[in-house]
Amino acid sequence: MGYNVAGVELETDADGYLLEPDYSEEVVNVIAAAEGIELTPKHWEVVNFMREQYREHGATPNFRNMLKAINEFWPEADSKALYDLFPTGPAKQAAKVAGLPQPYGKGGY
Repeated sequence: MGYNVAGVELETDADGYLLEPDYSEEVVNVIAAAEGIELTPKHWEVVNFMREQYREHGATPNFRNMLKAINEFWPEADSKALYDLFPTGPAKQAAKVAGLPQPYGKGGY
């Protein structure tokens, strides 16, 4: 399985995560559509956060660390709010939609 973005086939692993990160806006739109997610400004805030974390740490945070960090810019965010955005698991699905490789272990560092 792969994603076709702007005429280019992007390689994925068996779970649909990109093998190499792609930071384009178009890749987010393509993967979100494949995941059945209609993007909102909150989705984009989380996607940009996950991309920033990946750039800085080489990995994305697990759910607990993700929620704690997101509360710094979205104070009313809680588990339910993140699951409403990314229903199959915020830490992993947000990383996938962000165009990042599959997180380590149970969702990151």
